[in-house]
Amino acid sequence: MALIAVCEAPDVTITGKPAMNWDSVIGYLAALCSVTSYTPQAWKIIKTRATDSLSAPMYAINVVGFLLWLTFGILRNEWSLIVTNALILLPSGLILVMTLLPRAKKDAVANLLDPGAPRTDRSDEGTPSGDSETKW
Repeated sequence: MALIAVCEAPDVTITGKPAMNWDSVIGYLAALCSVTSYTPQAWKIIKTRATDSLSAPMYAINVVGFLLWLTFGILRNEWSLIVTNALILLPSGLILVMTLLPRAKKDAVANLLDPGAPRTDRSDEGTPSGDSETKW
């Protein structure tokens, strides 16, 4: 019951220090998950250049949504929204761009971001040039 009492009265603790604001902790953890969730997919694309199985419209909608949330955060001067959505735009925007680029440009971008990565055979992706017939 003491734990419940501490959680119910966040301004009072045994040590006299301000109690942890659990809704802020949850918010920061959610932001961390949101920001990092796109990193594995972006890194895989840089390494393999494979984007054939990804939905360009889904990533386009995501990027527009993140831009709108970023704008909303700027208009309201809410730094948690600004920072989170600005950071999410980087990997999600990269994924969208890589999904839409033709093979040669996709290779150039990936080589720029990871110059030491060996080129791999990607003949299983799309057409013989490595691009899918349709992106949408």
